[in-house]
Amino acid sequence: MCSPYGFTRSPTEETATLSWSDGRWAVGGRPLAVLPQSADVAALRPLRGLRVEWPEEPDAGALDTVTALAAAGVPLTCDDPPRWVREADPVLAGLAAAWTPEAGDGTPESVADLRREEHSVLLRRHALRAGGVGTGLAPVTVVMATRRPHYVGHALGQLARQRGVGLEAVVALHGFPAARVREAVEEFPHPITVIEAEPGAPLGTVLNMAAARASTGIVAKWDDDDWYGPEHLADLLLAMAYSGAELVGTAPEFFYLQPLHATIRRVDYSSEVWADHVAGGTILLGREVFEQVGGFGPLDRGEDAHLLHAVEAAGGRVYRTHGLGYVLRRSVSADHTWNLPLAHFLRVAANQWRGFRPSVILEAP
Repeated sequence: MCSPYGFTRSPTEETATLSWSDGRWAVGGRPLAVLPQSADVAALRPLRGLRVEWPEEPDAGALDTVTALAAAGVPLTCDDPPRWVREADPVLAGLAAAWTPEAGDGTPESVADLRREEHSVLLRRHALRAGGVGTGLAPVTVVMATRRPHYVGHALGQLARQRGVGLEAVVALHGFPAARVREAVEEFPHPITVIEAEPGAPLGTVLNMAAARASTGIVAKWDDDDWYGPEHLADLLLAMAYSGAELVGTAPEFFYLQPLHATIRRVDYSSEVWADHVAGGTILLGREVFEQVGGFGPLDRGEDAHLLHAVEAAGGRVYRTHGLGYVLRRSVSADHTWNLPLAHFLRVAANQWRGFRPSVILEAP
């Protein structure tokens, strides 16, 4: 099965042409199998894109190959596809025809590589699901611990817009009564359980209290002040399906620096790789594995890292998928369980923009 594993975020070669001749595809004279092998896909990773020159007459094998490349996240482009392609797979045809490869200009404001990766995400979502990967997704229990009643409405709003997956929420109020968030809870459209935890309990312990109320086979962590795209959970489940990992999460890429009213993107954490680190607010794993390793660490800081290390120590694998549908909020240090100065984020930023500038994958209203 072709998968996005090994996707290259910044291309080192220009766009190549995928041409059809004598009943088979070739790139630069190199033939491709009907179902490309991992070596075929790896050879295409450095390309900015792949321009598809469709055969004029229908050929199921031709479409199968292109669909497999889309499932691998290879950025595909084409001129107006022939009618048979538009009828056979209108979504794939539309996505490929709508994207034009562009070279970045090397400035922090450049979005060429970002747009390329966004296009790749849309292609892979469609093609993998069209092939039956990540369909019939299992329901998820989303656990959240919060000390901040003023963020509960925001967090539940982000969770309510998830699509393509069944879910329930377990919200642990860390030191304040449920009455303070009753309205937000009553407006939530999915099953929800609210528990109250003592203010002195460690964060990891509170998260484990929430996870103990799960009624599904999958547990996902949610942070109260961050932003999540509507396919965040579906993308994580998709990554779990094509990777076979015991725990999945996203790369921590986008940060909104609230005091500066600026957004930065860091790209030093590669995506679509086996890893030992994912963004803590995006952890997703099977409940059985979660319980076997003891859950989150009983800590106020480092509870996520404790869980990641425990999964790996038990022989589990951690996979990091794209982080385009997730934005971490960085406000004042007292609001966070981690403490890094704003200057750190500016220093590691590959991109920097004024205002709130998430990826289009976030589908910000």
